[in-house]
Amino acid sequence: MTEPGRLATPRAAPETRRAARAMREEAERRARAAGAAPAAGAADAAPADDLLAFELPSDDFVPGSIAAGAPSTLPLELRPTGAAPERSDSTPHHVPDARVRGRRRAVRSPRPVVSERRAARADGLLDVDQGAQPVRHARPRRLTKRLIMVAGLATGAALLLGSAAMTAMMLPSEPQAAGTDAALTMKAELPEVEQLPVPQVEESPPAADICALPDVAAAVQRGDDEAAIVAAGGGEAFRAAVVEGRAPCVDLGDSARVWTVIDKIRPANPIDYRPSALVLPDGVRNIEGGALRSDAASALASLVTAARNAGAGEIALESGFRSYQTQQQTYGRHFAERGDRADQVSARPGYSEHQLGLGADIVACAGSCGTLDQLAATPQGRFVAEHAWEHGWIVRYTDGATPVTGYLPEPWHLRYIGPELAKAYHDGGWTSLEEFFALDPAPDYLG
Repeated sequence: MTEPGRLATPRAAPETRRAARAMREEAERRARAAGAAPAAGAADAAPADDLLAFELPSDDFVPGSIAAGAPSTLPLELRPTGAAPERSDSTPHHVPDARVRGRRRAVRSPRPVVSERRAARADGLLDVDQGAQPVRHARPRRLTKRLIMVAGLATGAALLLGSAAMTAMMLPSEPQAAGTDAALTMKAELPEVEQLPVPQVEESPPAADICALPDVAAAVQRGDDEAAIVAAGGGEAFRAAVVEGRAPCVDLGDSARVWTVIDKIRPANPIDYRPSALVLPDGVRNIEGGALRSDAASALASLVTAARNAGAGEIALESGFRSYQTQQQTYGRHFAERGDRADQVSARPGYSEHQLGLGADIVACAGSCGTLDQLAATPQGRFVAEHAWEHGWIVRYTDGATPVTGYLPEPWHLRYIGPELAKAYHDGGWTSLEEFFALDPAPDYLG
């Protein structure tokens, strides 16, 4: 392993180490030869202090190159062939007598260490590319992975300890002993939520004017009331448009329309109004021979048929259209019997829904027919209360609506307003047309 901050030194190849070992052996031999001279009795031997001491190269010694390093310091015999001597003089280089540290050895005759071919080969092997990247050992990479693993474990441990510390801070602390500084205690108090936020939902604004719709305008123009209501988006959309003033082409005082409202403060228009197309309901027992508007007559026939098919029994028409003159007689009879209290059970001439051809008084029949007051307690009366709206009819005067309509409850009095409006009336739980169209109550006559 290399020291920190220093690049790893590449290890010498086998050929390089062999060349270095041969050089070291040659140096040892020369040293032994130099050391043997005094033993032979040479008189002119140099003093021991003048001897050169050589440090033998180790096995890891790697010269830069034969040409660049070794020739300048080795004897001529060890220099590779073809290498020019770097000395300025022509005097052969002789190694003086040398003493190897620790012991003296005899110097043998010099001989070539390596051949010319091996020297040339060693020169190529020892030629090190200075720009080459150092060889990386496998251990540093393994160490790096271990360091990364250790760093990851340390980070995970820190996060775990931090989470545990936060959890401990959020938990309620135990009561402190007397004398403990309360300022050192950390206690997390969660805010109390009194009410969850309620999302704000806004409805898309409806059409500004349903009469601007071509289909509505065309249906109103040709007198097809039901088609106009459908084109406006159905009974509820039509009702909302009328209440919000977005239906200028709809006149609730027009006695010819299915949506007209007639009560004690809203008379027929004109006061002696008479509908044009009056017919007898097909397949319905008719006690007084009353007629209805064609659309109302078809709807009553449908209701009677549905009650018969459901096993509720037979329903008969007690009274249908009554003209202005006929209503004068009917109201006069009730007034003679009840006086002012007649206004609670009978309408004055010009203020009756029977005059529109859209009102029908019905009775229950089982062979013979009963009276109006008996209808509510019969299966026919219960069927009408539950299913009349499915055929375009509503019970006009219900229990509890007298302060609005001005009439006592009449379970037998039906009013035709068409399937679309009847569905919206039923689904909305309305009990009077005045409330359905947001009109003022009409408990009494104005004059």
